[in-house]
Amino acid sequence: PERPNIIIINADDLGYGDPGYISTSKLKTPYIDNLANTGMRFTRGYCSSATSTPSRYALLTGSYPWRNDRAHILPADAPMLIDSAMETLPSMLRKAGYHTGVIGKWHLGLGNGNLDWNKKISPSPNEVGFDYSFIMAATNDRVPSVYVENGLVLNLDPNDPLEVSYK
Repeated sequence: PERPNIIIINADDLGYGDPGYISTSKLKTPYIDNLANTGMRFTRGYCSSATSTPSRYALLTGSYPWRNDRAHILPADAPMLIDSAMETLPSMLRKAGYHTGVIGKWHLGLGNGNLDWNKKISPSPNEVGFDYSFIMAATNDRVPSVYVENGLVLNLDPNDPLEVSYK
């Protein structure tokens, strides 16, 4: 049987009434409206935390984040929070024949600490079940403010390497 497409929008600071398909919204969101109007909507979603890192961790792992001492708002240089051996939502979907991807803010750590942004970053979302990733490592206010596609900084110039210090 044909498998339905699954799209999960996990957005910081997006209220239930913000998308345009909600009649009280003043925002124009035609693409989200189309998804909502032609697909199946689940309207009772709850997150495990009011902050991004723990709620993303819970969504992807199915594990209550406060059972993991490291599952708090991570600093910009944090190592990957999710163990690559752990079963995750994207790894389960991959086993079921889905192609998986993550786009946007990650904020679950990258690498094993002491990242060299000029080389392939691993572990990254690709090691926890995503076939494709196009992410920002953390929040917009943390350096380096770069996009990372499948573990590689996008448009990196080897003649102008990234040097990052969090001190």
